[in-house]
Amino acid sequence: MGRFQEELLERVERFADRVLDVARAIEQAEAPRRVVDQLIGSGTSVGANTFEADEAMSRADFCRILAIILKELNETRFWLRLIARRGWVPPSRLESLEHEARELKLVFGAILSRTRANDR
Repeated sequence: MGRFQEELLERVERFADRVLDVARAIEQAEAPRRVVDQLIGSGTSVGANTFEADEAMSRADFCRILAIILKELNETRFWLRLIARRGWVPPSRLESLEHEARELKLVFGAILSRTRANDR
């Protein structure tokens, strides 16, 4: 039995799918391979780490993984903003994805804060 509701797990899966769609688009726009790889790495890591946190072995492990998720969301936002600035994908196409990254940060940040507060 995991720690997260199925809706959150599905939400991060959709986030990863959308990141991969953007990665495909910037590949076609001939963005540097490094940028494509970085976006894929950080954007899909959110989902992978969420699934890992869902089955964490301890509260400390759970908190550690949540912190990684927050870092990966920040990195993904950076790459999305860079992609928009460079014009590889229209900024309007990226707005909702960046918004979702901010929303997920709030969700995971609240979970981390609440977990740490309960440990005190």
